[in-house]
Amino acid sequence: MIYLYEAIGLVTLVLWLYCLFDVITTPDPLCRNLPKVLWVIVVLLAPLIGSIAWLVAGRPERSRAATQPSAFPEYDRPGRFAATNPDDDEEFLRRCRERAEEQRRNAPKKPAEDD
Repeated sequence: MIYLYEAIGLVTLVLWLYCLFDVITTPDPLCRNLPKVLWVIVVLLAPLIGSIAWLVAGRPERSRAATQPSAFPEYDRPGRFAATNPDDDEEFLRRCRERAEEQRRNAPKKPAEDD
């Protein structure tokens, strides 16, 4: 029976540490229902209930799409959820030009072929 209590205590400690680090590393705007500072206090003061509350009500909703950033950073800009006309977006065009120039500079030089 004593092992059961130790196991429950260990699980609670691991859950509490995970949630505490998760709250701390989550950006402020992504916290739901309470400000980030209050979530830290709730998780610190009520380890088990605060951790469960964070997982249920405070943690940002993860999208089902891949969260990996794309190889093209101009597409990762916040507020760019809908496709727009690229000719109207000066920052998009500037980043595309910068990336193209960087690719030209990094491209290996081909020796001139003599026929």
